[in-house]
Amino acid sequence: MPLLTTALSHLLIILAMGIVIGLVFSRFGRSWLIRHGVSTVSAGDVTFALVGIAGAFIGFHLGVVFELLPSPLALYFMAIVGAIVTLWIWRGR
Repeated sequence: MPLLTTALSHLLIILAMGIVIGLVFSRFGRSWLIRHGVSTVSAGDVTFALVGIAGAFIGFHLGVVFELLPSPLALYFMAIVGAIVTLWIWRGR
């Protein structure tokens, strides 16, 4: 049973990190006028969040492939880096 709770906690943390990084990337990547507009959530925000989640999963699993397993913080760091790099590449920069 501890394996199930550990896997579930990793899943929820990676989902949260991907969503937060995607939304931050979406908000700071737009112009000042659009950021202070009327709409609070747009289709772009959802897309950025989904791409951030995908990047976080890619980074996390690359950390597992590189055998960073003894330290879950290293895996979370790899998830953050994976989300940022994936969003950066996806936006075409």
